[in-house]
Amino acid sequence: MERLSRELPYGVELFHLRPDGGVLFADREGARVLGPREEFLRFIDDGKFAHYFIGDAQTSPDRPSNATVKLGVVGPRSAFTPHAHGGEHFVLSLGHASCGVYDAPRGRVTEIRLFPGALIRIPEMMPHSFANRGRKPLHILAANTGFGVDHEDYAITAKEAERRGAEEAVPVGRHGLSSRSVGTDFGLLAAALRDIERVQQVRGIGSTTVRERFAAGLRRAASALERP
Repeated sequence: MERLSRELPYGVELFHLRPDGGVLFADREGARVLGPREEFLRFIDDGKFAHYFIGDAQTSPDRPSNATVKLGVVGPRSAFTPHAHGGEHFVLSLGHASCGVYDAPRGRVTEIRLFPGALIRIPEMMPHSFANRGRKPLHILAANTGFGVDHEDYAITAKEAERRGAEEAVPVGRHGLSSRSVGTDFGLLAAALRDIERVQQVRGIGSTTVRERFAAGLRRAASALERP
């Protein structure tokens, strides 16, 4: 990366997301390892971090950049607190992950196992929780429409939904769990988020299979051979 940095035009940035969870960064000024104490911000929960590519933590409908795009780092064997976003959400997993989502029409939590290169789209106000099934830090690329992490509607947890539900009663949208612009039943939202929490407590966040661990080892070996 240090050698490559000397070849980069000014303004061009290069990121290497290593299979071991490290992030190398290079620009014309040189190369270095990115870490949580430098270019990363807290990402909803402790032990999870985000580096913004587009937008920032203060992005909102009142301070728009249309979307936020960020690099996220999820600690080994950990999951985000179940939540719902005010805007739609795209996550590209670069490792072995899972996403528990609440299926409102069926009234149940669906667990979706993700693998390196899997991209998942989650509609606005759909309760979900993203988890790292592996034993090394997990890299994700996350894009959210309209909201940065500092906005009150970026990640609505069960506790926050219960607080809002106690303060106001608003009509329910035609899909059951709808955006605030249509009207959100925060009681239903809180119950769905609590369901995901219970599933996580009973089933855990899942683990990697022997085949997946073998593939991860091959991927680390390939990365060592491919990089300059």
